[in-house]
Amino acid sequence: MIQSVYIHIPFCQHICHYCDFTKFFYNEQLATEYLEALSNEVNVQVSGEKNPVKTIFIGGGTPTALTHLQLKKLLSLISDKFDVWNCEEYTIEANPGDFDEEKAKLLREYGINRVSLGVQVFDDVMLKELGRAHRIEDVYKTVDLLKQQGLNNISLDMIYSLPNQTAEHFERTVKEALSFDLPHYSAYSLQIEPKTIFYNRYKKGKLHRPAQEEEVKMYEILKKNMKQAGLKQYEISNFAKPGFESKHNLTYWNNDYYYGFGAGASGYLPGKRTQNIRPLPAYIKQAMDDGKPVLRIDTIGLKEKIEEELFLGLRKLSGINKNDFQSKFGFSHDLLYSNEIMHLKQKGWLIEDVETIHLTEEGILFGNEAFEYFLLEDNDLEAIALTKK
Repeated sequence: MIQSVYIHIPFCQHICHYCDFTKFFYNEQLATEYLEALSNEVNVQVSGEKNPVKTIFIGGGTPTALTHLQLKKLLSLISDKFDVWNCEEYTIEANPGDFDEEKAKLLREYGINRVSLGVQVFDDVMLKELGRAHRIEDVYKTVDLLKQQGLNNISLDMIYSLPNQTAEHFERTVKEALSFDLPHYSAYSLQIEPKTIFYNRYKKGKLHRPAQEEEVKMYEILKKNMKQAGLKQYEISNFAKPGFESKHNLTYWNNDYYYGFGAGASGYLPGKRTQNIRPLPAYIKQAMDDGKPVLRIDTIGLKEKIEEELFLGLRKLSGINKNDFQSKFGFSHDLLYSNEIMHLKQKGWLIEDVETIHLTEEGILFGNEAFEYFLLEDNDLEAIALTKK
């Protein structure tokens, strides 16, 4: 069964200086054409109506940049195709300041039960430098408006290690975010991605990022304050009150299957990963022609599936469940990784107990280096095949 659905809405009223997601300046006519193409893609790829799924996530871009009528059309499409009322988690991404009462009511009426707000930082000057359109007061107004409509499952997203940011400055952002007493928070270190405004500044030596030691200090501040506020860290960048962990994101980290619809969207189906066409005119044309606007399909064999199981699963603080691995692949993880696990334990990056293997706090800081130990050679699987004969 396909667990989850991701739907990409690529339109923004403003383009943030750090963002490398598939996004375009909002244009009403283009957005209308896009929704028609998206509808055709979904209907071609998924037959029937009211299909059961565990989670739905509308991301962007900025989905709430759509007009009220366009947003209603989008939500109607999703409601017709998927059983939203029995869906465990139905999330939409939004920017503070994008809502009026009418839009907030629309979300509730169509079954959305979770909103992820891109707050980034509680500093108006820094928000402007990031290219964000909202200001601090918009966060307060938006959270209040959502709660008035009964939308209490709200997540605030933050970014740290911003240009000219100090650890003390970031701690003020964390404390103000926690003052909302929301059930979920995410915080990500700024990544300088190609084809962004920040990347161009960085190449010219005009973007001054905090030193690595300062970034580590910010991460420690984040963890400390979240723990003090009663929020449990369940993934490298995510914290939640019990029961409010993001079920949709856990689909990714558990390496489960999901649809990906829209320009630039990725999907994971049995045996393959797909990526859609990114340029908007090309996506619209192909989606309208045959409903299959796929740019590339990568075959996921056993080797790739095992590697991804480790890379993604170790992002969770709970790590990899040994019994689950055995059930999924038919053999113990020890047959492939006993030496690697022993080495990582000696480095102090990994802990192994009766049921799980998971990264230590130090291991999380060196996560990408730790993940490299779990890359496989083709002959590793050949050896497994021989032992099973």
